[in-house]
Amino acid sequence: MTQMTYTLDESSRDFDRIADALEFLGENWQSHPDLDAAARSAGLSPHHFQRVFTRWVGMSPKKYVGALAHQAAREALDDGANLLDAAFDAGLSGPGRLHDLFIAHEAVTPGDAKRRGAGLSFKWGVAPSPFGDAVFLIAPRGLSALAFADPDIAAGFEDLRCRYPAADYARDDALARQWAERIFTPRDSDPIPLALYGTPWQRQVWRALLDIPMGQTTSYKAIAETVCTPKASRAVGAAVGANPISWLIPCHRVLASNGRLTGYHWGVKRKRAMLAYEAAAS
Repeated sequence: MTQMTYTLDESSRDFDRIADALEFLGENWQSHPDLDAAARSAGLSPHHFQRVFTRWVGMSPKKYVGALAHQAAREALDDGANLLDAAFDAGLSGPGRLHDLFIAHEAVTPGDAKRRGAGLSFKWGVAPSPFGDAVFLIAPRGLSALAFADPDIAAGFEDLRCRYPAADYARDDALARQWAERIFTPRDSDPIPLALYGTPWQRQVWRALLDIPMGQTTSYKAIAETVCTPKASRAVGAAVGANPISWLIPCHRVLASNGRLTGYHWGVKRKRAMLAYEAAAS
């Protein structure tokens, strides 16, 4: 098979076209435009558009639209909508298609998603960290969440529990202290297993966060450019904000375009302390 190559001029033209397509899909996703319509927005043939879009964005146009629809449906369910209303919010014809959407993006049914963790079992606990008391959520396969007990332990736990309110929880502060030791005084031979629950898009953004070197910062726009195009900054911001594992997945290293320390779930004061801590250690 002959590998497709690109000149700089071709790459630049592709970027502009895919940026236009992302804008079109972002404005029209509720009507679930087909491949032909999306290709027209980029001025490309459907076959060529499919290849170029997938290369730039990391998923097909259909999957990208599905990710936007899934996010809308998830938000509707979180706000208490029934399955029929959530399906309509996602631009779908009914709960049957909503079922297919959730299977594709979370490997769970929308009913499972609405149950928010039913059938999952977590250990949780509190342990000291360099940035105040930390709350750990631990699944059998690894760490699922790391937050901070701010302003108090109950609030810190609730911040995590509300993500999976129907799951089973057992408190184990001794286990949390073991995890704190592994995370905040790491050894190279001791990798940290993570058990993440997120959409493919969120995981793609979280992987980009892991590539930010310690002691350095970047912007939401730069992350968007890494995973697809700068026009996806808003979607990147949502995925960064949904990061459940502070510190290890370093969303604190992402700043606003003007360099301001904004938008950190656990407080700008803590974000500033984290960056100072890393700068001193690097």
